[in-house]
Amino acid sequence: MAILRLQGISKNFGAVAALTDVDLEVDAGQVVAIVGDNGAGKSTLVKVLSGVHSPDGGRIAFEGREVTIPGPAAAHRLGIATVFQDLALCENLNVIENLFLGQELSPFRLDDVAMEVRSWELLRQLSAKLPAVRLPVAALSGGQRQTVAIARSLLGDPKIIILDEPTAALGVAQTAEVLNLIDRLRENGHGVVMISHNMSDVRAVADQVVVLRLGRNSGVFDARTTSSEEIVAAITGAGDNAVTQRAARSETVDRSGMAGGAW
Repeated sequence: MAILRLQGISKNFGAVAALTDVDLEVDAGQVVAIVGDNGAGKSTLVKVLSGVHSPDGGRIAFEGREVTIPGPAAAHRLGIATVFQDLALCENLNVIENLFLGQELSPFRLDDVAMEVRSWELLRQLSAKLPAVRLPVAALSGGQRQTVAIARSLLGDPKIIILDEPTAALGVAQTAEVLNLIDRLRENGHGVVMISHNMSDVRAVADQVVVLRLGRNSGVFDARTTSSEEIVAAITGAGDNAVTQRAARSETVDRSGMAGGAW
């Protein structure tokens, strides 16, 4: 049974339909990539899941029961954690302080030792490599900062983790580091929703690819058996293009003619 199921989700901003009848399912230990062109509705869908926006229509089910997500705190309580593209890290604070910002362990006063121990536990869950947890985030690479943001999302023991463009603006080595983290999340039984424009990254880690186009579902594909060309065609709507349809008709006619001649 899917941990997270969306059925017929719609969201309008005035006269603009950002999402229309969008469906999505995410299982435990599964990486679902959501892809689409700019304006396809990916960011709006992330904000609906994370409680930033309330949908205007449709149903959300979490672990088999229908739920509403009126705000980010409600999403957190349900077990949905979101790592946004800007990471929301404080560069002047160290790794421990960023991990526990707003969630400090302090029964009577700040328990620095317990927070440091817990920080290393979270990083070990991800098989992450950081030189130290007392370093300010400003001294870390882009991949290491993404590691901190993902580790912070694990604090509430979420079932679903949403990653918004996790490899954007990263180099080759740092991208590989982040993709390894996503693999660790899957191995640990988390459902992962990954928003990405990078088809290579999607093919590297995703189990399933959900394509959005103009705010609607445009296809659901098995990442292991589907070619990048098929996914790109769903993103761009190549099958709806008049030129493509005319070429397909011509090919059908040519094949029919050849078959008739052979007969």
